[in-house]
Amino acid sequence: MTTFHAVVWMDHTQAHVLMFDREHVEAQRVKARQQHTPKHGHVGADKDFFKAIATSLEGVTEVLLTGPANAKIEFRDWCKHNAHAVDKAVVDVVNTDHPTDAQVVAMARQYFTKYDQKAVDPAQR
Repeated sequence: MTTFHAVVWMDHTQAHVLMFDREHVEAQRVKARQQHTPKHGHVGADKDFFKAIATSLEGVTEVLLTGPANAKIEFRDWCKHNAHAVDKAVVDVVNTDHPTDAQVVAMARQYFTKYDQKAVDPAQR
């Protein structure tokens, strides 16, 4: 499937990478190593987790990052230094709670409507 949109819902334990076009959706799950300890709380970003997410986004031209906590912002910042193509593809970071994958895709489809309209005329992109 050729896709040009993706939405990533993530927290510090997992990422739902949802790539889609007008008719299809491909979903991937990326799990982080254990990032929380009962005694110390969050211990920091898992760089292997971020690398796996970035790898799953190769070739996608527009990416929307969503999720309930700071993981999406940490991932965006990590991409600035380690995954330049993904960094260029990130169009926005949006706070969301814990929606279903279908709800995330519906939100992203609505968000990307303006990009889909521009895609009709490549000269405007």
